Order: sequence, then structure tokens, then C-alpha cells
Amino acid sequence: MATVLAPIPPVAEWFGDLDALNRRAPNFFAGRPVILDLAGLKLTREDLDGLLAELAARRIAILGIEGAPPSILTPELPPALSGGRPAGEVATPGEETPPEPALKENAARSLILDAPVRSGQTVLHLEGDVTVLGAVASGAEVIAGGSIHVYGALRGRAVAGAAGNPGARIWCRRFEPELVAIDGLYRAADDLDPAFRGQAVEVRLVEDAIKLGLFERG
Repeated sequence: MATVLAPIPPVAEWFGDLDALNRRAPNFFAGRPVILDLAGLKLTREDLDGLLAELAARRIAILGIEGAPPSILTPELPPALSGGRPAGEVATPGEETPPEPALKENAARSLILDAPVRSGQTVLHLEGDVTVLGAVASGAEVIAGGSIHVYGALRGRAVAGAAGNPGARIWCRRFEPELVAIDGLYRAADDLDPAFRGQAVEVRLVEDAIKLGLFERG
């Protein structure tokens, strides 16, 4: 299972968001396998070499490349991959494979996931809010430049304000997280008040401290 990085133009601004994440979580990519998805870009070989050099300078190791024209790939580069998808449950014989979450992006550059985020998945969206219409499973991770809205249970990790936004918040209908973070400040499950477990909770920063509050489920 790997984290997918998908640069979007202008790439210089995308790197700025990535640098902001690295400043607030310096070890975020340490030891993580990363896939580079280039489907949204038109690159020459020189462009690709420059992109990989910039990532290497940030100590981000690329496991493989998706979406690049075969003409610019050579054996010394990370291997070309195809057909990748987020890891999830394995269907048993006679069962249909569940559909992958449909991704929608609105004018505010928010990301909406129509299906739950399953164990082993990482959703990284530094350009705005992330809304999950289902649950975030244990072992899953949602990282947003803005706020995070979870309409089901939050059992994995939620990292809001990752691009430098102390006003970001986290909302969920059922609070059972492994970790919550806003603008680089983290609280693990063991450090969270157990009175909020299973409740509809809002997480926000108040004077550089993570605060929890209840809200109506309706």
C-alpha cells in the first residue's frame, strides 16, 4: 500500500503546498512508499527529471510512476505502474468487488468522497477541504489543506490544515480516531478525553491547543 502524489499545475504552487506540509510534519513521508501519478501533467523527459530531483531533495522516495507517456520512461527511472487503486477488502468468490470511491471537486477545490475511506488508504488533498460521506476506517488516513468533514465514524487519522491553516477544523458524526491534527499540532487516541468517544465532535485549535466540542447529530 502506498501514498499517491499527483502534482497539479502550476507545479511550483503544488510544491509550495508540499513544503508547507513538510514544515509542519517533517517525518510525514519518512519510510512511506510513494507512487507519482503524472496523469494530469504533460511532461518532457527533462521535466520529469526535474520533478524527481525536486522530490528527492525533499527526501520523498518514489516507488513507481503512473500516467506518464512510455516514451519518456527509461530503465533507470522508478518503474512504470498501471491499474493501481487504493487497497481495500479482497472480494471472495461470488461477491462483486465494491466500487471505488467517486471523487468530485467543486469550485472551492474541495474533495468529496462518495464512499468510505478503507483501511490502508491515504487521501491527500492540500488544496481545500475533504468531505467523506461515509466512515474513515482504522488504519486509514485523510490529510487536507483545509477542514475535514466525516459523515460517518472517524476511526483512522485525520490531519486538517496540513498546508498551514490554523483555522481548519475536523467534524465527525462518531469520534473514535487514532489521531487528529490541525496545522501541525497532534493528539493521539491515548491523549484524547474518552468522554468524547462515540460522540458527534468538532476538533479545532484554540490558543495553539487542540480542543474538542460536541455538536448535534441532526
